Amino acid sequence: MTGPASELARRLSEHAEAVCREYLSNGHRSGNHWIVGDVRNTRGRSMHVRLKANAKGPAGRWVDEATTEFGDLLDVIRESCGLTEFREVADEARRFLAMPRQQAQDLGAERDPAAPRGSPDAARRLFAMSKPVAGTLAERYLAGRGILLARHERSLRFHPGCYYRDLATGETLTLPALLAAVTGLDGRITGLQRTWLDPDGAGKAQVADPRRSLGHLLGNGIWLGLEPGMPIPVMAAGEGLETMASLRTVMPSLPAAAATSANHLAGLCFPPGCRRLYIAADADAAGRHGIERLGRRAGEAGILALVLRPQLGDFNDDLRSLGPDRLAAWLRDQLVPDDVRLHLQAG
Repeated sequence: MTGPASELARRLSEHAEAVCREYLSNGHRSGNHWIVGDVRNTRGRSMHVRLKANAKGPAGRWVDEATTEFGDLLDVIRESCGLTEFREVADEARRFLAMPRQQAQDLGAERDPAAPRGSPDAARRLFAMSKPVAGTLAERYLAGRGILLARHERSLRFHPGCYYRDLATGETLTLPALLAAVTGLDGRITGLQRTWLDPDGAGKAQVADPRRSLGHLLGNGIWLGLEPGMPIPVMAAGEGLETMASLRTVMPSLPAAAATSANHLAGLCFPPGCRRLYIAADADAAGRHGIERLGRRAGEAGILALVLRPQLGDFNDDLRSLGPDRLAAWLRDQLVPDDVRLHLQAG
């Protein structure tokens, strides 16, 4: 890192704890480190930020033990705020440091207005800059995984040139991406999941981390079929977008929420009036933990929780390997009879 970036990183490192308190507010200090879940300000303990220089290295350097990601405080600002251009990161860093903004020509590019500070605002801005999936590479990607969703699904959009940075090498790419809005029950966007795609249509992009989320995720989800304000007596919930979209392919009238991770699944908020919750199972241990916690919370809220189990690893594996009719037939015996009649297609 050279020039303006290295100078900003050095200045930020002089105020490492203050940076962490501002941008990684879900963490806490422990000795000479700030502990938090990840660089996107998720609650947890896997990411450590060095607060003061020592024999192991300079202040401001961080590593996420769960993902092996690492970086400096500029990366913290970029990821926690969901910014997409270096000039936006630099402007936000200068705002924090109360420095004057550098002239655009010094950065070698014309300046666009900076993204609103904070991950939810950044998520809403990026989503607004995208377009519906119909006729795009995102629709082709979903169809390649057997997923057929209504083209008016409002939570999914396509961005033809979404900024991606390899956190290990610092390499920056612009790639097409499927965007999935994370919303509250009121339909307001609180976060975003980005799935970068191969420009040639060969599935996900060939990058180290083709799927990342930003924003406020806990309690919220990627809702498919949600009409804000409408009662939802029966719904389905699970971790992954593709898992829940696969279920919606054979049960298109059943509202479904993808929580993006096992921990977020455990904390998903229930819509008012919900009486029955189908929880989509995955094969991994973390998934079972999320299912158990969500089921326990549902029971405490007076909601009947029923687990749907795939034949293979997950429901997208079932959909692609077995086809929609066999998946529907497999689900039939796991559903309450009224829900078979109301929601299940064929099978």
